[in-house]
Amino acid sequence: MARPLDHAKRAELLNGVVDYIAAHGLAELSLRPLAAELGTSSRMLIYYFDTKEELLVQALATQRPDIRAVFADLADAPALRARLWEFWCANTTGAGATSVKVMLQVLGAACASDGPYAAYATDAIGTFVAALADGLRSIKVDEPEVVATLLVSGLRGILQDRIISGDASRTDKAARRLIDSTVQ
Repeated sequence: MARPLDHAKRAELLNGVVDYIAAHGLAELSLRPLAAELGTSSRMLIYYFDTKEELLVQALATQRPDIRAVFADLADAPALRARLWEFWCANTTGAGATSVKVMLQVLGAACASDGPYAAYATDAIGTFVAALADGLRSIKVDEPEVVATLLVSGLRGILQDRIISGDASRTDKAARRLIDSTVQ
């Protein structure tokens, strides 16, 4: 009989995966060095997660904020602009920046035909657009899905620029301008 999963150990492993991929990259991800870094074996990673792709998807899921809560209870456009700016700031520093760096790698990998992350990426983008569209709808913005798509895609592109260029000042200004000019 198989031994039951150690949920505390599983959670500990998930916490280390995003940091590892942020430091070493997704393209060359191999279970053996990842396992060594996490203080376990590749066999144990497979035992807990079945595949390295599922391991990464579950690790990213633990990092995802409750996006519906982020954009709930908005009173007006200034409140939404403030919430978007707070969200931007939370995702450009600390643990948020680490998660974003990995998320962008996963989204890039999801572009490949039959990529293992396509379903996760589709869900992540769809959830973000839907939650933001609901917030936009609550403050009576025309075409909320279109505006949400513009904001989500635009901010994601600016985040990618920031990671690649390292130019925090310029990308902060670009994010602020996108938010302010889009949410009226």
